[in-house]
Amino acid sequence: MKKIVLSLLIAFFAAPSLLFANEGMWFLMFIERLNHRDMQKMGLQLTADEIYSINNHSLKDAIVQFDGGCTAEIISKDGLVLTNHHCGYDAIAELSTPEANYLRDGYWAANRAAELKPKSVFVRFFVRMDDVSKRILSKVTPSMTEKEREAAINKEIALIEKENSENGKYTVSVKSFFQGNEYYYFVYQDYKDVRLVGTPPESVGKFGGDTDNWEWPRHTGDFSMFRVYADQNGNPAEYSPNNVPLKPKHYLPVNLKGVQENDFAMILGYPGRTNRWMPAGGIDQNVKYAYPAWVEGSKMGMDMMKKYMDKDDAVRLMYASKYAGVANYWKNRQGMIDALTKHKTAATKSKNEAKFNKWANKAENKATYGSVIEDINAYYKLTNEKARHDNYLMTMIRTSSMVMLPRRLGRQFVNYAKTEPSKREALKEGLKAQIEEAYAEMYLPAEKDILTAQLGLYAKKAGYKLSPIVEEELKANNGDFTNYVNAIFELSLFGSKEKALAFLDFPNLNFVENDPIYLLTDDLIKHYSSKSDEVTAAEEKFQKSYRLLVDGLRKSKLSTVLYPDANSTLRLTYGKVRALPADKRNDAKINNYTTMKGMIAKYKPNDPEFDMPKRMIEMYNNKDFGRYADKAGYMPVNFLTDNDITGGNSGSPVLNGKGELIGLAFDGNIEAMAGDVIFDHNLQRTINVDIRYVLWLIDKFSGAKHIVDEMTIIE
Repeated sequence: MKKIVLSLLIAFFAAPSLLFANEGMWFLMFIERLNHRDMQKMGLQLTADEIYSINNHSLKDAIVQFDGGCTAEIISKDGLVLTNHHCGYDAIAELSTPEANYLRDGYWAANRAAELKPKSVFVRFFVRMDDVSKRILSKVTPSMTEKEREAAINKEIALIEKENSENGKYTVSVKSFFQGNEYYYFVYQDYKDVRLVGTPPESVGKFGGDTDNWEWPRHTGDFSMFRVYADQNGNPAEYSPNNVPLKPKHYLPVNLKGVQENDFAMILGYPGRTNRWMPAGGIDQNVKYAYPAWVEGSKMGMDMMKKYMDKDDAVRLMYASKYAGVANYWKNRQGMIDALTKHKTAATKSKNEAKFNKWANKAENKATYGSVIEDINAYYKLTNEKARHDNYLMTMIRTSSMVMLPRRLGRQFVNYAKTEPSKREALKEGLKAQIEEAYAEMYLPAEKDILTAQLGLYAKKAGYKLSPIVEEELKANNGDFTNYVNAIFELSLFGSKEKALAFLDFPNLNFVENDPIYLLTDDLIKHYSSKSDEVTAAEEKFQKSYRLLVDGLRKSKLSTVLYPDANSTLRLTYGKVRALPADKRNDAKINNYTTMKGMIAKYKPNDPEFDMPKRMIEMYNNKDFGRYADKAGYMPVNFLTDNDITGGNSGSPVLNGKGELIGLAFDGNIEAMAGDVIFDHNLQRTINVDIRYVLWLIDKFSGAKHIVDEMTIIE
C-alpha cells in the first residue's frame, strides 16, 4: 500500500493544479497526504484532523447516510438533521393523508412532541475505515476462477466484518475499489429512531418539477428536516417515547454571509455510483442499447401512473415517491445519452484503450494483460442485445408493483401452506401485516394498466429472447395484453387484498403454485436473472479482464484518475463557487446563483410544477426577507459550485473553508450528465440550495423560528 500511495503522491503533485482542483471523490483517511495542501491553497482553513479523526470529534461525525440512499448532516446539539426534500419524500408521503397532506402543504413541528415518526427511516454514522487490501488479496491466486476468487474473498470479508462489529454494536462493510484491486473496511453505527421535524410545501421542495430537474437556472427549496433520537445514554434504540434527542459528537455551524465567485467549497457525502473506469464498449452499450430502453420503459410507466395520480389525491400519495424516483432516472438516462454522444466519450476511451493494448502486449506484460481488451470487447459485443432486453424488463419491475410483490409474497405463501397447521399462527400475523401494507400502496386499476402497457412494450421492443410466458401470450394475444392482464387479475389470489388475506385462512399449495400472476412474475424475474452458458463464460473473462484493465491503466500511467469509483462510501470533494456562462433566463448578475425574483418569474398559478404559495409572493413583494437577504438586497435561492458529486450526494452539506454550512447539494446540470463516466472540468456543476433560503423558509415563511434558534448561526 505504501508504494501505491507514493505513486499517487508523485502523480498528483506532478500534475497541474487545475486538473485536480475539483475532480475526484476522495477517501477521508488520505486527505492529509493527497489533498490537504491543494485544499489549503484554494481556501481551506481546517486541519486534516478536523475533517477526519478517529480519536477526536471531526467533520465526519456530523455527516450521516440518510435512509440508505442519500446524505444528511447534523446541524444542532440536539440531533437536528438536514437533508433534501426528495430524500425525505418517502417518509413525508407515508406520514401524509388526504386530510393532513404534509407532502402538499408542508409541516413544521411546534415542539418535540409534535415530531412525527415514519416507519423505517434510519441514519448511519461513519466511525472509521482502514485498508485490508493486503490481507484479502493474500487469499487469492492468479489460477483461481472468478467464482473461486469471489468465494475466498467473501470468506475473508465475513471474518473482517465480524472482528470489527464489537458483537453487533457496529455495522461493518468491506468494499472493493479499483475494480477489485484494493479493499477497505468501513465501520458504521445506525440510529433507527428518526422523526420528521419539518418540510416545506411540495410546491417549494419540488419547484420546477420534472421540467427543471437537472437544469440550471434553478429555484428549488429542496430540503427537509428530521431529528435523531437515542436512549438515555446516547445509544441507538428502537422507537420509544422515552428516547431523547441525540447529542452528537459534532454538528455544523451555519454561515449566513453568502457566497461569491471562486469561494472555496467542499462537500462530504455518500456518492452512490460512478463508472470512471468503464471501458469504451460499456459506454457504447449504455448509449445505444441499455439507456434508450430504460428511457422508453420509464416514460411508459410514468405516463400510466400519472393518468391515475391526476384524478385522485389518495392515489397521488400512493405513487408520489415511486413516480419521482422513476422520473429522476428517466431524465438522467436521457441526459447521459445526449452528453456521452455529444462528447464522443466512447471514442476517447477507445483511443486510450488502444494505447493500453500496445503496452499490454509488450513482452514483459503480455502474459498478464495481453488479452484484456479483446476479452472485454467480446463480452460487450455478445451482451449488447441482452442489455436492451434487460432494461425493458427492469423498467417493468421498477414501475409495476405487481411484478415483485406476488413473487415475494408467493414464496412466503408456499412456505405458509407447507407449514403444519398448528404452527401457522406464528406466521399469520406477519403475513397479514405485509399484505395490508403492500396493498395500501397500490391502486389496482393503475396496476393493471401499468402491467399491460409494460408487457406490450417489452414484447414489442426487447428484441432478445423473451421470457417463456410472455412469448406464449404474445402469440396468443397478437401483442395486446389487455385481456390477459384482466383475466389473471380476476383469477389470481394476488388480484386484490381481500383474496390475498383469504388465502391465510384457507391455504392451499396448489392455489399458489398455479396462480397466474405468481407464475408470470416468477417467470419474469427468473428470466431477468438467467444467463446462457456462452454469456456466463464471457462474463468470467470480462470480470478478470476489467480488473486487470484498471490495474494496468494505473501501472502504465495511462489514466489520470487517481481516486476509486463512488460506491456509497463517505467521500470528500472540493472545488469553488463557479458560474456557468451568462444565461438570459437568469436575472442574477453572475450566473452562479439564482434569486426569488427569478422564481416569481417562473410562477404559474395552479401549475403542478411552477405553482407557489401566495404567501411567498406577498413576502417577496414586501421584501420581507429579514436577516436572510443578501447584502445586495435580493433573496438568494440556489447557487453553483464545481464539486464532483453524483447520486447519493443528495442532501450533502456544502461547506466553506472553516467547515461551516453554506448550502445543501441537490442536483447536477444536464450539460455534464456524462459526469458519472468522465469528469468535464468546463461544464460539471453541482446545484445547491443556499442555506439562507432554507432558513428564511423555516423562520420567516413558516414561522418555525424555534428550529432556527437551535442552530449555531454565524452572520
